[in-house]
Amino acid sequence: MGWKGLARMDEVSVPPTILVVDDQEMVRRLLELRLTKAGFQVILAADGQEALERFNEESPDLLVLDLMLPVLDGFEVCQRIRKQSQVPIVMLSGRSDVLERVTGLELGADDYLVKPFSPRELEMRIRALLRRSVLRRLGLRRSVQGELQRDQGSTITAGELRVDTYRQQVFKGTEQVRLTDLEYRLLSILLSQPGKPWSRVELLRKVWGYVPTNHARVRTIDVHVARLRSKLEADPEHPEFILTERGTGYLFRRLLQPAL
Repeated sequence: MGWKGLARMDEVSVPPTILVVDDQEMVRRLLELRLTKAGFQVILAADGQEALERFNEESPDLLVLDLMLPVLDGFEVCQRIRKQSQVPIVMLSGRSDVLERVTGLELGADDYLVKPFSPRELEMRIRALLRRSVLRRLGLRRSVQGELQRDQGSTITAGELRVDTYRQQVFKGTEQVRLTDLEYRLLSILLSQPGKPWSRVELLRKVWGYVPTNHARVRTIDVHVARLRSKLEADPEHPEFILTERGTGYLFRRLLQPAL
């Protein structure tokens, strides 16, 4: 479905607005040129404080947010925005440190790109995030969610894990596990066919809605899996549920049965 179709569905007559936040003027101008040419409205900010001000003034549809910013860094900006909005956020960083990526995702970022990156890939990821955002606002289920049982009260269990597929809630024993939208979609794919190995490319295509352009981007899925394991597994270093399939990707090991 193209942008015009999505706009009609969401009763929007203007193109999406992207807030680009980066302290390097060259990067800001390059992304402004590229994204404007792609049909987006673009607003710019050079530091974290200006980013929050522009966000409150303009109510953008998505943020492209660099981590290394003056005044307030990207982590702080992301955390503050998440207290008031679920607008999609793509984080940018010149570092490939895994802990940094996990921290960004934990604070609520939807995606993460390491510099230098392809502007085309950024555009592709933006389109995928905006498409999901529109569908979510319309109350539609993605096809990935349709792979689970959705009748009211339906529950899937695996050991101490329990997934209420109607309410999209996950429990570990008696405690509810708070998953982000991305984490739940990733889990739902793995649960849909327990025992089936999913490649990283397949998971990125189904969950994020795009095919990555190089190997480094493919490995982004590892960060999300590590975060999901930290929430679901008793010992994330020796996972019981989400297993690594050498040479392929990941699978959910347990055979699932509906709860009685």
